[in-house]
Amino acid sequence: MINKNRLRLVRTILIFFMLALAASGLTAIPLRWELGLLDRLAGPGSALGARMPGLGEWIGRVNAGVQNGYGQYPFLAYGTDWLAFGHIVIAISFLGAIKDPVRNRWIIEYGMIACVLIIPWALVFGAVRGIPPLWGLADIAFGIFGIIPLWLARRETLRLEKSL
Repeated sequence: MINKNRLRLVRTILIFFMLALAASGLTAIPLRWELGLLDRLAGPGSALGARMPGLGEWIGRVNAGVQNGYGQYPFLAYGTDWLAFGHIVIAISFLGAIKDPVRNRWIIEYGMIACVLIIPWALVFGAVRGIPPLWGLADIAFGIFGIIPLWLARRETLRLEKSL
């Protein structure tokens, strides 16, 4: 007999993860607008930028790069459109685990592997692209915070499996 409360918990965790993954991807689409806003709030000349000049300068630099790059070469934004698409497609893959978490536990484990892979990916390509180390830690945090709900879902799925 399957534990309905545990199944509901797994499904709730996975739906949360899917929505968070899709939302984080969708933020890549209005990147030009978002960075303009962030630059006004925390870039050079802002109150936060004055308190944390290194951060303010970095935000200003990134904003200038995106504004100029997207302005002069709008097709560059197509890369972030595809980034958003990738997040949504990956999120959709978790529907199989929502339908039957025990049979499709591999989807949860696949997501966990992806979260772990964020760490070397961010470290290597952050260094190659000249990303400040603290900014790279923000990217790594996506993997760390992403693996937590997946680990919980996997743990509860294993418990479900034992109860069958």
